[in-house]
Amino acid sequence: MNGDLETVLAGARIVPVLTVRDPATAAPLAEALASGGARCAEVTFRTPDAERVVEAMAAHGGLAVGAGTVVTPEQAERAVAAGARFVVSPGYDESVVAKCRELGVPVLPGVASATELMRALRDGLDTVKLFPAEAIGGVGMLRALAAPFPQVRFVPTGGIGAAELAGYLAVPAVLAVGGSWMATPAHLANGDYPQIRRLTAEAVARSTP
Repeated sequence: MNGDLETVLAGARIVPVLTVRDPATAAPLAEALASGGARCAEVTFRTPDAERVVEAMAAHGGLAVGAGTVVTPEQAERAVAAGARFVVSPGYDESVVAKCRELGVPVLPGVASATELMRALRDGLDTVKLFPAEAIGGVGMLRALAAPFPQVRFVPTGGIGAAELAGYLAVPAVLAVGGSWMATPAHLANGDYPQIRRLTAEAVARSTP
């Protein structure tokens, strides 16, 4: 399933992680991210209108939009129906993984230990989200997990800001890095789309070889 996710991300090494409360901000947000060079985005299912946000951002056409913080098979179903092209979960749940396979979408489950990573490998997954990356040890933890599992690709997410980006991207096992600093709830509340565009462009530039 690694190849499926890589295809959806289309070579992107930055995944903006978005918590969007007002669906009216979704379209201008998608435009700001795309104009900043982002190719994908993860919309967290933490808000009542997450489905409407996914639908509006997916309609933009310039981004591969995924759904994050998906913790139940029912949420995965709703997300895909709204247009999500991939599903991200904070932890490892077999029922969510099974539902995503049934729906035919790549799934990126979260792991925070070698035990969880071995469960993912047992179930045929070779790409996982390392979460919450900074809280569980950052780049050091990432390298420690990558060493005994060279076949695994990681998408570290959680507490990562612009200052930490380069350290994660330097690890060969990293497929992409997820972060929320490019488009925060405060940016959206203030309608600061030029700042979102600028921060996204800077992150994309730093992630490009």
